[in-house]
Amino acid sequence: MTDRTLGPGSTLGIVGGGQLGRMIALAAANYGLKVHVYAPDRDSPAFDVAARTTCAAYDDPQALAEFARSVDVITYEFENIPHATADILAAHAPLHPNARALSTTQDRLSEKEFINGLGIPTAPFQAVDTPDDLDRAIAAIGLPAVLKTRRFGYDGKGQRILRERSEGDRNALFAEFGGAPLILEGFVSFEREVSVVGARARDGSFAAFDLCENEHRDHILALTRVPAPGLAPETGRAALDIAKRIADALDYVGVLAVEMFLVREDGAERLVVNEIAPRVHNSGHWTIEGALTSQFAQHVRAVCGWPLGDAARTGGLPVEMRNLIGAQADDWHALLAEPGAHLHLYGKGEARAGRKMGHVTRLGSEPVG
Repeated sequence: MTDRTLGPGSTLGIVGGGQLGRMIALAAANYGLKVHVYAPDRDSPAFDVAARTTCAAYDDPQALAEFARSVDVITYEFENIPHATADILAAHAPLHPNARALSTTQDRLSEKEFINGLGIPTAPFQAVDTPDDLDRAIAAIGLPAVLKTRRFGYDGKGQRILRERSEGDRNALFAEFGGAPLILEGFVSFEREVSVVGARARDGSFAAFDLCENEHRDHILALTRVPAPGLAPETGRAALDIAKRIADALDYVGVLAVEMFLVREDGAERLVVNEIAPRVHNSGHWTIEGALTSQFAQHVRAVCGWPLGDAARTGGLPVEMRNLIGAQADDWHALLAEPGAHLHLYGKGEARAGRKMGHVTRLGSEPVG
């Protein structure tokens, strides 16, 4: 499909109805765009803020085609869209980010091969398709290491740390993963986890937000601090350069996040890429109040063919973003009463353990709790 620059009044199609789709839709509305959200769940949070919705399965070709014909450009809020789904959508409307970005990042093996092909370091890795492959991979990489599914893992799901060669029967380990293709990744002894959220426009221009420091609890992002404190300036520049090289190589349009490990060796800092997220990202939620252009507004600008906005922090202030997980969202009343706290709730009904219910952002203040 031929891209054209869209104007206010055009319709942005969003595939996926979670909180990311919701926040993209809210940003699009500020630019006078209509939004049509496609998702299979009737209680999708993004449905509440969209001008039009389609509730249908991701493998329904007729519904997908009708949705795609009703919009001017399509984007997505999660990366596990089936390849056939992307093909149907792209046949009827421009799809950003492109199908190559999806296929590269959906599989941890192809993703790491792509990153290494750019000369960017990752953890050592080996494909694991059989129990014998696992023995060979352990021999090549050593232990500890992390055994992961190649596809569909998130928030710590679909992975297991292996610490000793004698740990568990190989066939039993494979059974745990349901026979899915696996990858063994060498364990990286890192000081902290960081990420870059950046945007690339159709004309190749690129704008990245400051390097973030991320803290995870139970494999779920709990806290993001910006800028990542105590790092050498050249480390921040190197991180942004890595994100730009990845985006350029994928001919990417939209916002992406690159998650990295900071490794300190003999006092020197270096970065090891963990994974790429081809979408707006949890570690960029702080940008709604904390940057001159939010990641969601930046994404809308990019996919519509518009100039990118200024990615500088608001007033140059440090920012802290905390996820509200499960029952933590029950503190909404106290957070609303807290001066300087910016509360976002996602409109989800049930506050299950481990479920992201919202987030709170604080600018220019001392860390809380």
